[in-house]
Amino acid sequence: MVKAIRVHELGGPEVLKWEDVEIGEQLGLILSIFTSGKAFIRLPQCPSPQTVSDVEVGDIVAYAGNPMGSYSEEQILPAIPVPSSISLVIAASVILKGMTTQFLLRHCFKVEGGHRILVHAAAWGMLLGWVGSLLCQWAIALGATVIRTVSTKEKAAQAKDDGCHHVIIYKEEDFVVCVNEITSSNGVDVLYDSVGKDTFQGSLACLKLRGYMVSFGQSSGTPDPVSLSALAPKSLFLTRPSLVQYTTTRDELLETAGEVFANVASGFLRVRVNHTYALAQATQAHADLESRKTSGSVVLIP
Repeated sequence: MVKAIRVHELGGPEVLKWEDVEIGEQLGLILSIFTSGKAFIRLPQCPSPQTVSDVEVGDIVAYAGNPMGSYSEEQILPAIPVPSSISLVIAASVILKGMTTQFLLRHCFKVEGGHRILVHAAAWGMLLGWVGSLLCQWAIALGATVIRTVSTKEKAAQAKDDGCHHVIIYKEEDFVVCVNEITSSNGVDVLYDSVGKDTFQGSLACLKLRGYMVSFGQSSGTPDPVSLSALAPKSLFLTRPSLVQYTTTRDELLETAGEVFANVASGFLRVRVNHTYALAQATQAHADLESRKTSGSVVLIP
């Protein structure tokens, strides 16, 4: 038996229970996304053992994506080797967010020098907020012009620290009007939106002719249905991707993670870990996330 966080019902941080489990037993989702005081928790299928030739007993490994169940002292999961140049805390912090960033930038739309991109992302301290931070850093390093929307002046300062060329405080300004001014009404090549309902329609208006809309989250709620005819005037592209569909093979998994670790080791990506909790304190960690008492990445340590 090992100790793990289990979820038996939907709810807030109080539903996270520290219990004895058998290795491989079905566990609850490793992340709760809090929206309007509610936590949405999926229950994954139990993982099955896998044999791989690129890891050995005693290796330091990480994992991201499916199957879910990392809130456990031990678990059977697809292992990703962690380079010796990456600390355990940094690896735990960056693996899921970094791999998400990689497929958004390199596969959903291949960002290159000269592209103009717009990033909407949830608040820093949440998963999607830190994907937004990494996404901006990575895109800037690739030579793109990055526009970031944020809700407060504090977050605007953080976006500037990430290197964003333009920062819009959307509670004070109309981001559609601002983007039109920045781009001389030409629009952006690609827009990454994890906010959802509150920004979706405006996001479509910010795209250039044949622009790409990548919807990778919905922190403000599910967007209203969009008709195909809404995409027709500018021949727009719209996708709602997920990491698991971009890491379906072992080669894809290792390639994605390898690029992330290489960029962290070289200083290409900066990872900020401001809070650590014991795994048994997951309830408190989630409560602090919900009440916005954290900043930067939050890591649970066994």
